[in-house]
Amino acid sequence: METVLSLLIGIGLSAACGFRVFVPLLVVSVASHTGHLHLSSGFEWMGSDAALIAFAVATVLEVAAYYIPWVDNLLDTVASPAAVIAGTLVTASLIADMSPFLKWTLAVIAGGGIAGLVQGATVVTRGASSAGTGGLANPVLATAELGGSLITSILSLIAPVLVVLTIGALLFLVGWRLLKKRTKAEAKA
Repeated sequence: METVLSLLIGIGLSAACGFRVFVPLLVVSVASHTGHLHLSSGFEWMGSDAALIAFAVATVLEVAAYYIPWVDNLLDTVASPAAVIAGTLVTASLIADMSPFLKWTLAVIAGGGIAGLVQGATVVTRGASSAGTGGLANPVLATAELGGSLITSILSLIAPVLVVLTIGALLFLVGWRLLKKRTKAEAKA
């Protein structure tokens, strides 16, 4: 049961990595540093003073950069693969008592996969915002993404089952809408 709970926390934090790469890493670092979260063997460094400072600085820089229109779109080219890596890292850091092969397989598929899906959705949304408003609405979008990352990160530690169920429901709704849209387009053709 502990392994399943750790995986759920990792998936929730990975989803938060899709919104902002460094916010969940900072939350993990703070939680580990204060003793509220225990990381698996080999990942204790994430709770160190140096990691806490590095994640805090990286978070401030990332958040600030997303408030600059068009820089945010450029940053997405770096943030997209970084989100997948961060999602994989966060998930792997929480899974203990499992063979390394299975641990990293779950981390890449579940953690990296959900981070990539969320990041992809934010990239598409920001691209539409930039095209539709010339980038003027992007700071509002950046604030929503920051809030989503922070809330998802904290809730993942407090109520991981709720977060994963919410993520699953949102993925189902998006998939259903895309399928419905595709079916309508095929019916017209």
